[in-house]
Amino acid sequence: MDFKRIDEKKELLDLKRPLPEAVVKNLRERLLVEWTYHSNAIEGNTLTLSETKVVLEGITVGGKSLREHFEVINHAEAIGLVEDLVSKNSPITEFVIKQIHQLVLKNIRERDAGSYRTINVFIQGSSHVPPMNSLVPGLMRDLLEWFEGEGQMLHPIERAATFHHRFVHIHPFVDGNGRTARLLMNLILMQKQYPPAIIRQEDRVTYYSALREADETGMMEPLVLLVSEAVERLLDAYLWALGLTDKTGEP
Repeated sequence: MDFKRIDEKKELLDLKRPLPEAVVKNLRERLLVEWTYHSNAIEGNTLTLSETKVVLEGITVGGKSLREHFEVINHAEAIGLVEDLVSKNSPITEFVIKQIHQLVLKNIRERDAGSYRTINVFIQGSSHVPPMNSLVPGLMRDLLEWFEGEGQMLHPIERAATFHHRFVHIHPFVDGNGRTARLLMNLILMQKQYPPAIIRQEDRVTYYSALREADETGMMEPLVLLVSEAVERLLDAYLWALGLTDKTGEP
């Protein structure tokens, strides 16, 4: 896949670093809400974009479950952790993965938060059956070995998308795998100064189809393309905020 256009936009953005504080603050506030909304909506959370914003402001939305509120609060906290890991240039380790997952499931499934699954599971709506629970620790070590080795040969966007697929293929946790995978994918992107890829709720069918194709045929192109498009949308948003393009980059 050709990443030339995206990399040219990234180079243009990099020339403007450090970005103006007002631009960073405005885009981060927008990003926090939209990343949290879309990632949760993909998993079935029924809070709207505006309701998600309200919950992040500390207000309870009537008629919505406690779990849905915690999913919003937790995801925003996990984004904060990802940003901290990026600022410290921390390597991705099993401890980091479990840290992120612990935040995703905090106050929802405390017993399982931050711990690999000890049972075998099926994925609802998928023909893929994740590996036996006893194999999970070894497979996660293999994933990180691939990431630090062969994975470094790939373009950052392809590396992030491939890591995402391999992670959900293992399905290391009982719950919260999708959200954790997308947070890790974006940690990988952000470490290389790419904007995060917000997979939109309206692209849910395309997203799951791309993951299924990767499971069944090993074909990564559909998922890599989806992630590429998401990265480019946010690149356009940054460039628009800086007055360098007329594309608003709506996630």
